[in-house]
Amino acid sequence: MRQLRGTELKRFLRHCRKTHPPEHRIVFVLQSVEYPVNVGSIFRIADGCGVEEVILCGITPTPPNPTIAKVARGKEQRVPWRYIEEATVALAELRDEGFRICALEIADEALPYFAYVPPQQVCLVVGHEDHGITRATLALCDDAVFVPMYGKGRSLNVHVSLAIVAYHIRSWEERNHR
Repeated sequence: MRQLRGTELKRFLRHCRKTHPPEHRIVFVLQSVEYPVNVGSIFRIADGCGVEEVILCGITPTPPNPTIAKVARGKEQRVPWRYIEEATVALAELRDEGFRICALEIADEALPYFAYVPPQQVCLVVGHEDHGITRATLALCDDAVFVPMYGKGRSLNVHVSLAIVAYHIRSWEERNHR
């Protein structure tokens, strides 16, 4: 076994995209995700998962930002994004477009991410690294999921949790529709 590089890697990835195209429409909404490193990481995740759009809200830093650019490795220029000050406005717009809104939050009615059956159009909402999603935003969510913690920590980093759930949706497609 050997690592693929250069042209071989490009061909391999192109083949994967062609034979396993995404079935679900996914949008990310970042409500006041404060740290540019997390925002940059989320752009890389969005690119890797074929996310349709990233919507930045509240105090979330926006491109151009040197830290976002460094961590995102240019994906902030490839993945469509926009800034909407209020997450509630963004969610109302997405709901009108037929998206189901799913919070990544430890909430009383939240399901473990692996029990979540994703709808065809889903908006994944994450919040501030310390405070999470606001009550007003959480009230607009149709669903909530969380990543179970088996150690002493209460949660994972916001971009790590988002990656787990987004890739759960993509792997769910593979397990259930192919």
